[in-house]
Amino acid sequence: MASSCPGAATAHSCSSRPTPWLWGFRSMPLSQHKISAAGSDSTGAAMTAVTSKGPPVPEELNRGIARFYDSSSSVWEDVWGEHMHHGFYDPGKPLKGDHRAAQVRMIEEALAWAGIPADEEKPKKIVDVGCGIGGSARHLSRKYSAMVRGITLSPVQAQRANNITAEAGLGEKVSFQVADALNQPFPDNEFDLVWSMESGEHMPDKRKFMQELVRVAAPGGRLLIVTWCHRDLSPEESSLRKEEQELLDKICSAYYLPAWCSAFDYVELAKELQLEDVRAEDWSVYVSPFWPAVIASALNPKALFGLLRSGWTTIRGAFAMTYMIQGYKSGLIKFAVITGRKPVAR
Repeated sequence: MASSCPGAATAHSCSSRPTPWLWGFRSMPLSQHKISAAGSDSTGAAMTAVTSKGPPVPEELNRGIARFYDSSSSVWEDVWGEHMHHGFYDPGKPLKGDHRAAQVRMIEEALAWAGIPADEEKPKKIVDVGCGIGGSARHLSRKYSAMVRGITLSPVQAQRANNITAEAGLGEKVSFQVADALNQPFPDNEFDLVWSMESGEHMPDKRKFMQELVRVAAPGGRLLIVTWCHRDLSPEESSLRKEEQELLDKICSAYYLPAWCSAFDYVELAKELQLEDVRAEDWSVYVSPFWPAVIASALNPKALFGLLRSGWTTIRGAFAMTYMIQGYKSGLIKFAVITGRKPVAR
């Protein structure tokens, strides 16, 4: 896939990229976090609230996430295909309408930015944490001739992912199962690339999430996390503003999300877990056309029929798309890419 700047197929260092997160701006430490509607206890392990009105226990949250994707995945696939994530767009350029290509480009841009090699050092074993119906996993397997394992909370997604993969002739290399990202069914030191495309926002315990990603990574393996975050806090702030928290609560309620965190929090956790070459960047400018495009695509008769047929859970998620647009426009929501490498000797 062609990149927006030269050399993107290897090391992504284009001058048009946004600068890395400004470390002088930060969010509260996870042990004190006051994000969305819920904070963390002294261990940083709470972070389980969907909204301040009624935080569920993690098991309830997981069931809600599974129900949401069980009901909505087929609608998304009918309209947008196998990739269930943002697309990557050139800022300021007219949209060409090929949003599926933009989603594939997101994968390629993320891999290039993280410096994932495509030569003899390419990853041979990959895990896709929060795999959807397997679009990223199949793309990664084809690109690197790699074995890929995907996990999701949704039985419908796992079954559909395996069916598509078998039809594509990739069943011997790529497989999917229902599993919790906070308790992954894999041994330690297993994967050369740990891939998480827009699943981190669903994790009720960000520290445990990162610990599991690091645990299953092979020594020298790389983590690549693409996720929704809230903005970093300035040194004068102790929390998000009230109206910002209220907007996130609405999004959380619709998409079964726990408390949000900032990119700074992910970086701090990565350093705490002794990852090397830790980097983060704000790609919000590259995804800003995505949600308006989703809304536009939902206005055709086929999509509207599928939406109505899927039930209230999916319909509520559709209504919440305008909140996402509002969050991006206001600078509250950030589309973050984070990467780090597990040391060879641990």
